[in-house]
Formats: sequence, C-alpha cells, structure tokens
Amino acid sequence: MRILLTGFDPFGGEKINPAFEAVKLVQDRIADSDIIKLEIPTVIGKCDKLVAQMVREKKPDVVLSIGQAGGRFDISVERVAVNIIDARIPDNEGNQPFDQQIRKDGENAYFATIPVKAIAERIKSKGLPASVSYTAGTYVCNYIMYCELYMAATEFPKLRCGFIHVPFSTSQAINKPTPVPTMSIENMTLAIEAAIETIIAS
Repeated sequence: MRILLTGFDPFGGEKINPAFEAVKLVQDRIADSDIIKLEIPTVIGKCDKLVAQMVREKKPDVVLSIGQAGGRFDISVERVAVNIIDARIPDNEGNQPFDQQIRKDGENAYFATIPVKAIAERIKSKGLPASVSYTAGTYVCNYIMYCELYMAATEFPKLRCGFIHVPFSTSQAINKPTPVPTMSIENMTLAIEAAIETIIAS
C-alpha cells in the first residue's frame, strides 16, 4: 500500500505548523506500506492542486491530511467535509472567500472513507486523547478534505481519504493566554502512525 501523508505550512502568524512537524517524524514505512510525505501551502486553490498532482504522479491508495486546530484538546479524526469555504482569516496569500461553494458540481458534503471510529479508538489505546469530530470547520482544512474526497468521487474511485486535526504544539502556547491546550509533536506523530496502522489493517 502507498499512503500520501500531507501537512500544512505555518499560518495565522504562527512560526510552525505542528501538523507538518509531526508528519516529518512519521516513519517512511509502516506495516510494509510506503509513506509519501508532502507539505502543502495554506492557500485556497493551491493546496488542492498540489495534492491532485501528487495523486496522479504517485498513485497512492490513501490520502491522509493533517491540520492544526488551535484550541482543541485532543486528536480530532474528522468524519465529514462540507462544500463551503468561509474563511475566518485570510490564507497565506491573502485570500478570504466568504460563503462560497468549493466545487459547484460537488455534493453538499462527503464523508471520510477511512475508519474514523477505529482510528480514534486506536489512538486512545496509545494513551493519547482522541475523538471523532463532525466538523472540520470552513477554512482550509475542510477545504482540502473536501477537495480530496471530491477528487476520489469524480476521478479516483478506489482512493480513500481522511483528515486529522491536531492541537497546538507545546511551544506554541508560549505568550498565549492560558489555559491553552497543547500536545507534544512526538505524541502527534504517535497518533498519526496509529491512524496509519488502522487504515492499513482495515
């Protein structure tokens, strides 16, 4: 099996994005499956094009994307992506669309095609907090999840896709009002690897 694992670059004034920092630490092979790592820009209209290009070139069986959700307390395994982009802040190129469809010919929503409940349980078995989330927001994280599932539905019917949100990393809490929920990047990596193991076994 071949898995494309993506993480966003820093956004919103942060110096790092723990999503890609954790992705970088993931093993290159897990259970005889190859892990392809890709940093994607927090830019509407660009991150999806880069993922689509990689899917066409590398032909992965699974795309698993990771994003930062500052303020969340646990690893959030997303179940649904909605066909709307409603950016609360500009992306890294200043784009801030309001109340727009992501794909005019797409469904109102798509469900993740990875085993979200089993992944959450596997992560918890590692001693880490995790839950299934039913909202990926309306910013770039939901955008890329929707675009990937749309691509699978319209072009790559065998491709499985999913998205996981991680909290702020410990270092990001410095100079932020307390309390700020955080997690170490090493534990985020452990959670991502647990998710990948579950996907491979499913």
